[in-house]
Amino acid sequence: MRVALLDVNVLVALFDSDHIHHDAAHDWFAANRAGGWATCPLTENGLVRILSNATYSGVHETTEAIRERLDAFCGTGNHAFWPDAVSLRDQRFRLGRVTFPQVTDVYLLGLAAERGGQLATFDRRIPLHSVSNADRDSLVVIPA
Repeated sequence: MRVALLDVNVLVALFDSDHIHHDAAHDWFAANRAGGWATCPLTENGLVRILSNATYSGVHETTEAIRERLDAFCGTGNHAFWPDAVSLRDQRFRLGRVTFPQVTDVYLLGLAAERGGQLATFDRRIPLHSVSNADRDSLVVIPA
């Protein structure tokens, strides 16, 4: 089993009990967390940015409070922090058909593939062929 890099939407769904995919995220996470899970600067920053935006949910939570929740969550076990260790400039990325909404997802897929892990996402539109060292096991789409 590969360590799963949780994308921003999965993290938000895990943290927000009102998120449409909250239950699906928790079900998947409960079944897969023992295999290991990861965050990276991009996903952590995305979580804090979204949840601290009062227009997201109408509830204002400070960035510090969210950071503390994230820190506690990462301390619950089987977590790995993956530094940003790849660049879109790398030849492994095949960006010819990648559209602007896919850039971050493709980057995260590349990071997961580089680490021998998998990207965990709800997004069914991530082009696997856009990362040369990614295989079918590099991407897991969480049923929602």
